[in-house]
Amino acid sequence: MTAGGLPREGRGGDLVEAYVTELDALLRGPARAKSRLIEEARDGLTETVAAHTREGEPYEQAVRRAVAEFGSARELAESFQRELTIAQARHTARAVALSAPFLLACWFLVRTTGAPQDAVVPRTAHLLATHLATVAGAAVLLAAATLAATGTLARHLPVPHRLPLTVAWTGTTASISMAVATLALATASVLAENWPLTAAACALAAASHAVVAGSARACRRCAQLPSGEPVTL
Repeated sequence: MTAGGLPREGRGGDLVEAYVTELDALLRGPARAKSRLIEEARDGLTETVAAHTREGEPYEQAVRRAVAEFGSARELAESFQRELTIAQARHTARAVALSAPFLLACWFLVRTTGAPQDAVVPRTAHLLATHLATVAGAAVLLAAATLAATGTLARHLPVPHRLPLTVAWTGTTASISMAVATLALATASVLAENWPLTAAACALAAASHAVVAGSARACRRCAQLPSGEPVTL
């Protein structure tokens, strides 16, 4: 880095693109939201540079002046990261809210049409289902609250600073429950009378685990990054 936050490697090429590339490398969050912010930064910086060059400033000097006004890529990333972290929290909450009910439905079907109740393994799996259903239900409630708090309500009330991290760990807990559910369903299918239904439920639980676990992991990473108040370009 050089003075003013301008990437050193940008001197021989497009200085604006070098700045945007560094900004892109620093940000974490949903791809669509991240791309939108990157484009806003590129357009805003380009317009500012163009305004300075129209005043007669050399291009490199205009870029340095624009960067000084915007702040370094790292400073701008901290401002943008707050918005991306909330977007990732909403993504994780949505994944939990959509996946957990399917998991509960699978458990209900297995309990009502599964293996004989006098079989030890299915009875154990069904008992475990009750506890997992409680976890899934609590996760859905928090997910719904998160979507509300980061949606329309966010225009009137501040979003709690630790909410994204809470959502991340809730999603992680839900994904672990889905992984345990997958193992339990796979075990129960051995003795289940309607094993195709149990196998289908097992596959759905595994898919739900993959979706929620990936989103929760990304949310944890976002929540651990430094972030400030969002800026308007």
